[in-house]
Order: sequence, then C-alpha cells, then structure tokens
Amino acid sequence: MKHALLVPVRLMAMLCTAAMLTLGPAAPLRAPSAAAQPAKMSTAQFHDTMRKLWEDHITWTRLYIVSAAAGLPDKDATAARLLANQTDIGNAVKPFYGAAAGDKLTALLKQHILGAVAILDAAKAGDKAKQTSATAAWFANADEIAAFLNSANPTYWPLATVKNQMHMHLNATLEEATARLQGNYPAGIAAYDKVHLCILQLADILSTGIIRQFPNKFP
Repeated sequence: MKHALLVPVRLMAMLCTAAMLTLGPAAPLRAPSAAAQPAKMSTAQFHDTMRKLWEDHITWTRLYIVSAAAGLPDKDATAARLLANQTDIGNAVKPFYGAAAGDKLTALLKQHILGAVAILDAAKAGDKAKQTSATAAWFANADEIAAFLNSANPTYWPLATVKNQMHMHLNATLEEATARLQGNYPAGIAAYDKVHLCILQLADILSTGIIRQFPNKFP
C-alpha cells in the first residue's frame, strides 16, 4: 500500500533562499534581557553552534523516519535522542531570553517532534482521518513556534519570515517521509537535501537575529 504524507513543494531551494532576503537591513537593537547571562562565545562560534543544533534536529528526524518506516528496534532510542535535541535548542537561547523562554521553546519543539511521530504512525496504519488531523495540528504547532520566536525578537525574526521558513521545513520533511514510506529512496534523499538547506538557513536566521539583538553579549 502506498502511503501519502506529501504536501507538494515546488522550487524549494529558491523559496528557502528567498526567505533569507526578507530580513532586510539591520534595524535598531532592542535592549538585552536583564535576566540573561553572557553567551561566552564569539559570534562565529555561536553561528556554528546553532547550525550544529539544527543539523542534529534534521539528522535525528531522518534516522527516526528510517527506523519507524522499517520498524527497526532502535526506533525508541532514536526518538529519545531526537527529543533531547529539542532540550539542547531550548538551552541555547536561555542565556539571551531566560530559562522560562528556553523551556517554552523546548516544549513547543517537542510537540513538533511528537506531531511528526503521530503523522508517521497514522500513515503506516492507513488511517487517513487521523493523518489529516495530525498534519493540521503539526502545522498549527509550527505557527505557534513562529509566533513565539517573533515575540522574543520581532525586529530580526519577522513573523512572516519565520512562519514561512517553518512551513518549508515541514513540507520538505513530509516529502522526505512520504518517499521513505513508499520505498522511493532516491526521492527521499533528494528531499533530505531540501530539508538540510532550509534548516541551515533557519539556523542562520536565528543566530543572526540573536547576535544583532544582543551585540554586547559577544566578544
């Protein structure tokens, strides 16, 4: 039986690149959070750290898709590692926005992961109704993540930019998962390349926004 997760994604690489252009020139900086602590790393180190965290996000997501699709025994361990990555991402923003904000981001990202699991489970079971509702909830969560990030840094994380980037990430991941479930491995690999491109650009949007918002926290 063929599984259908796919939301069509056209010209993904061009769209991802276009999303970066909407940030525009630097605007006046907001005052740093009084509760935040110094980052204690250079801008280059912070940029690379953010990329590594989000690359872990897509790497462990792909490994989970592979394990879940094939029913491999490492599925649960892979899921645990993937969920731990969401804690790592939340912790990375705590020096700037405080512990509560970091924990909130982690919670939203864990919902993002669990939502993807629900979609995969429904697709494997052939439950179209559950798959449709799980997909709708997944995109609603993405919008919530975008709104939360925008509220923390409205100047450098415009809502439309972050929301668009999140939707492209979800669409490319759906394309990747669909191909894997259908056994179309070349298409799955090509989709993962789209996922990788988009997530690096999202990571750069986030790191650049923090560096611009809190310039005094970097050497």
